[in-house]
Amino acid sequence: MSTTPAEPFGLFDTFESFSAQAQARGFDAVLVREWAPDTDTSLHTHPFAVQVQVARGEFALEVGETTRHLRAGDTFALDAEVPHVERYGAEGATFWVARRHAQLSLDNP
Repeated sequence: MSTTPAEPFGLFDTFESFSAQAQARGFDAVLVREWAPDTDTSLHTHPFAVQVQVARGEFALEVGETTRHLRAGDTFALDAEVPHVERYGAEGATFWVARRHAQLSLDNP
């Protein structure tokens, strides 16, 4: 389980520069995610690893016993299948998200 990237992206001024860096590092999907104000997710996982830059708003990310409060300009990463909860603030939030899906091999379909 990881909540910090092995090789941090750094901070980006534009989605285009974030996207270019993500693609150069082998992420296969890059998108903008919008979260409504006061949204709480239940404990869940994703079938992909992520690196994220918070572009607007704030939220709390709970992973195990650790809670991180993140605001615009903060970054985080999670490996695939890491259980977590997301709690968004009164403004909601906008993320720039780079996803890396597991690659299926012929030996492990």
